[in-house]
Amino acid sequence: MAEDGRAGAGRRPAGRLVDLVSSPRFRFALLVVLLAGAAAAVLLMGGPSREGVQRFVESAGVAAPLVYVLAYAGLTVLLVPGAVLTIAGGVLFGTAAGTALAVVGASLGAAAAFAAGRRLGRDQVERMAGKRLGRLDRWLERRGFLAILYLRLFPVVPFNALNYLAGVTGLRTRDYLLATVVGIVPGAFAYAALGGSFDDPTAPEFITAVGLLVVLVIGGPFINRSLRRRGAGPPELPDEDQTGEDRTEATEERGPSTR
Repeated sequence: MAEDGRAGAGRRPAGRLVDLVSSPRFRFALLVVLLAGAAAAVLLMGGPSREGVQRFVESAGVAAPLVYVLAYAGLTVLLVPGAVLTIAGGVLFGTAAGTALAVVGASLGAAAAFAAGRRLGRDQVERMAGKRLGRLDRWLERRGFLAILYLRLFPVVPFNALNYLAGVTGLRTRDYLLATVVGIVPGAFAYAALGGSFDDPTAPEFITAVGLLVVLVIGGPFINRSLRRRGAGPPELPDEDQTGEDRTEATEERGPSTR
């Protein structure tokens, strides 16, 4: 009993951190802060014009990209969606630089969350990412680099949740990081291009970005089904309320699956 108490006490700080980061109130407060920061930036720049953005970034000097990368990494650990952050990078730095900085920031955040997942352990990660994601364990360990590359290109699993989940699998750190860096480039380019051409939706850059996003979003399910038919794709993920006891009860009500 005493040992259990000491173990529980040892896990308590990590558990409180997970509860804080995962709570709706925390995410809402974080969203309010981000929106307030965006509003302040717009006021300082005198409006969302390309010239105003360039003046703002140039006035910040080297600090601008550094702060952006560190903020991106930190917000990734806090489960803030990367699409918004990457679009902001495109607005601030243009498509090319925005893509590069977003890849660096997302990769740093992914590495930090991966390491945190290994320290937190499975129970805490499932509280954060959802128990249904545990079904990916064997597939991730078996396919390694290719599995992470696929999930980064076609996000069947949310980017931030996968960071933590991968940390509690047997994946090699090198495979995880390399697949992450390579796999996020197309999406980062697409979102940064949206931000980089925000003032001209008819620009070829904007249209190309939209087309690439459509390919990634629509192409994912088709490739997913093809891989599953060959036994190489990720397992189907049940809804959160269809796991554990809930899933057992639902199965008993409907009868066994015939598929």
